[in-house]
Amino acid sequence: MRLDRVDERIIAILGADARASFADIGAAVGLSASAAKRRVDRLVESGAIRGFTVVLEPASLGWTTEAYIEVYCRPRTSPAEIRAGLTGYAEVTAACTVTGEADAMVQVRARDMQHLEETIERICAEPFVVRTKSTLVLSRLVDQPMLAGTEQGRTTA
Repeated sequence: MRLDRVDERIIAILGADARASFADIGAAVGLSASAAKRRVDRLVESGAIRGFTVVLEPASLGWTTEAYIEVYCRPRTSPAEIRAGLTGYAEVTAACTVTGEADAMVQVRARDMQHLEETIERICAEPFVVRTKSTLVLSRLVDQPMLAGTEQGRTTA
């Protein structure tokens, strides 16, 4: 599905506030509330919008330790195998294959250093893992949802 400027603006609005009403969305893009609803429904049906969710503050749950773990895998480990091995971890908030020496980069949240250490040990015990290298996050400098307040990289004013 090809997105037009109205679709892009609707996605930007929902990226900034997924609870925005159809009336508010419509007013912002020059449509009626019912037309805005039809556009959002079409974006959902096409897969451009995959869902609506709550964004939690991990610190409010007591998970204040964050790290990025480089995962080095045994030869011929597929991305599907890495995904299957990491999906069951509540501590893993994101994982992706990467270029460079590591095979994957894993973002982890934990309650404290002991919890982080236990999580890293469990990841190291996965059959496809040869070794890991961890980097602790000291402070977050930018933390924003994709497209919040932008239209494909263009700032809205």
